Amino acid sequence: MVTIGGCVITRRNLLKASAGGVLLLGGAAASRSGEVPGGMLNPASIDKYVTPLAVPPVMPASSSAGEAVDRYVVGIRRFRQQILPPGNPPTTVWGYGSKGIFGTPGPTLEARFGRPVQVTWVNELLDKNGDALPHLLPVDPTLHWANPGGGRAKRDSRPSFPTTPGSYRGPVPIVTHLHGGRSAEHSDGFPEAWYLPAARDIPVGYATKGSKYSDFAEMFTTQYGVSWRLGAAVFRYENNQRATTMWYHDHTLGITRLNVYAGLAGFYLLRGGADDLPAGVLPGPTPAFGDPQGTKYYEIPVVIQDRSFAADGSLAYPDSRMAFDRFAGPYIPRSDVPPIWNPEFFGTAMMVNGRTWPVLTVEPRRFRLRFLNGCNSRFLTLKLVTNPHGKRPVPAALPFWQIGSDGGFLTAPVELDTLLLAPAERADVIVDFTGVREGTPLYLINEAPDGAFSSTAGYADPATTGQVMKFTVGRLTGQDTTVPPDRLDLPPVRPIGTPTRTRKLALIERMSSAIPGGGSSALFLGTAEGAVKAQMWSDPVTENPRVGAVETWEFHNFTTDAHPIHVHEVEFRVADRQPFGGAPRPPERWETGSKDTVIAYPNETTRIVALFDRPGLFVWHCHLLEHEDNEMMRPYRISP
Repeated sequence: MVTIGGCVITRRNLLKASAGGVLLLGGAAASRSGEVPGGMLNPASIDKYVTPLAVPPVMPASSSAGEAVDRYVVGIRRFRQQILPPGNPPTTVWGYGSKGIFGTPGPTLEARFGRPVQVTWVNELLDKNGDALPHLLPVDPTLHWANPGGGRAKRDSRPSFPTTPGSYRGPVPIVTHLHGGRSAEHSDGFPEAWYLPAARDIPVGYATKGSKYSDFAEMFTTQYGVSWRLGAAVFRYENNQRATTMWYHDHTLGITRLNVYAGLAGFYLLRGGADDLPAGVLPGPTPAFGDPQGTKYYEIPVVIQDRSFAADGSLAYPDSRMAFDRFAGPYIPRSDVPPIWNPEFFGTAMMVNGRTWPVLTVEPRRFRLRFLNGCNSRFLTLKLVTNPHGKRPVPAALPFWQIGSDGGFLTAPVELDTLLLAPAERADVIVDFTGVREGTPLYLINEAPDGAFSSTAGYADPATTGQVMKFTVGRLTGQDTTVPPDRLDLPPVRPIGTPTRTRKLALIERMSSAIPGGGSSALFLGTAEGAVKAQMWSDPVTENPRVGAVETWEFHNFTTDAHPIHVHEVEFRVADRQPFGGAPRPPERWETGSKDTVIAYPNETTRIVALFDRPGLFVWHCHLLEHEDNEMMRPYRISP
C-alpha cells in the first residue's frame, strides 16, 4: 500500500459469487431454477442461439436532398424491446431513433466524407401526459454529477447531504457524444452541456440544462444560424476525418454508466475519401435506408454488451454498494464511500446488437464485421471456435483479419486468433468463411475474465459470459469477388509529426479506510510531473496544448486495473508501453493505425502521440463507465 497525492493505492478486494466467477447482483449464487434469490434471472436459464442476430437499421434523415448537409432529428425515448429470447418478457429500455424507428442499439448513422451531418438530439424521456420519466436505474446523487435538483447555482456539482440519500427520481438529463468524432467543442457532447426533456412537470427550482449548454448553444447559433430549443441540442459533424467506425452514446456528467446501460448507444459509420477503399474491394452490402425485408448483408456492425436481467425481463443494475463487495456502510456522513455507485459492473448475460446470445447464418464467403465493445466495464477477448464449452483457452477454428481500429484502417491487415477489445474500442475485421462446409457451427466466445481485466485473472464463465454468439454456415449464393484479406492494400496512415512536449499524467485510485481490507471510493486522473497529484473534475484545467502542437501524453497507471483511456477530439498513435522500472515495448500489431482509446495497463506507462489542431474545451477520461462517472475524467483545453 502506498499513498500518492492523498490517495491510498492498494489491491482491490473484489468479491465474486461462486457461480463460475460471475459477479451476481446482491452476491447471490446462481441456481438452475431460472431465478436466483432477489428475483434475478439466472443467465444459465436463458436459451442460446435461438434468436437471429438483429442488424441495426439505418437512421432515417429528416432532409438531405438538394442540400449540402444531411439533417436528422433523433429522439431519445423509453420503449420495450425483445432482448431475451421469445417466450421471455420484453425489456423496458431507452434508445435513439427517428420517424418511428427506435431501438437499442439505435439506428446507424451513415455519413460520407466531406458531407456534414447535422443532428437535433431531442430528450423525449416523457410519459404519455408529457411528464418527465424517472430513471430506469438507481442514480447515486452523492457523486459529482449533472444534479438538476441543485438548481442553477449547484448544477454539475457534488451535492452535500446530512445523511445517506436514496436514489434520485427526478427528470433525466442527457447529452450525446460522437465517440471518435472530430467535432467543434459545441458539438462534442461535453458532460456539462446536458439538458432535461421539455416536460410540463419540471419541479420548481430545478436546473433544466447544464452549465455549458447555453455557451455552446450560443456558439452554434452564431456559426450556423440555428437556435437550440428547450429539451434539445443541435450538433454538427463535418466528417472531414478518415473513414472509420464510430459510435454515438450518452455522455452526461455522473450518469453516463446508467444512460448507456439503459440503451443509449448506436453506430456512426463514416465512408469515402482518400482513406477509404473502392466499392467491391471489401465485403458488402451494408444496410441502407429502405432496404426490403430479407436483404442479405455481408458487412455488419456488431456491438457486444453485457447485461443482467430480473425475472420480469427488466434490466438489473446494482442499487447499493452491497452488490460489489458487501459493504453495508457507514456511508454519509461517516465515510467517503458512495452508497449506490459500484466501482465496476459485470453483467451475467451477453447481448449482441440488442439480443442475448443470437445466431447468424453466414455463407461460405468473406464477411466484414465492425466490432464494438459497448460494455460498461468488461474487456473482451474474442475467438472463433467450434466448441464453446471447451476448456479455456480453446483452440481457434478460424482467424480474424483485422483491417482497422478506432481511427480507420491499419497500415496492413493483421491475422489474429484472438481479438482483444477494451470498452469503447472498435475493430474492423474480415472473417473468411470460404471453404467452411455447409452446416458447420462456429461460435464467437469471450476468454477475458468476469472481473477486472488482467492477463492472469482467469476466464469468463464458459456457460454464460464466455459465449457471445453463434455462426451457422449456410449455402453460397452468388460469387464472392472481394479481395482476400491477406492481399488487401490499405490506404496509408498519415504521419502526425514530431512531438515537442511530453505531459506526464497519472491514473489513481482512492481506497477507503471505512471498508475492511480496502475498497475503492473514487478514481482519479492527475499529473505526474515530479510529485503525483490527483485532480478532480472540478479542478482547473491542467492540460492545455496549443493549436498545432504535437505532444506525447504519458499515462502512468498507479492502480491495479487496466484502464481504456479515451481522448476526445483527436486521433492519436500509440508510441509504446513501459513497465515501471522496465524496458519499453512497441505497440501491438493491431495498434498500427490511428486510435482514440488506448489500454493503459497497471504498473506501466503508456505513451501516445497526438496532434491538437482545433481550439476548444474537450475531455479525456477512462472509458470504464463506472470509473468515468466518479471522477476519472478531466477537462482539457486546446488553446488558440
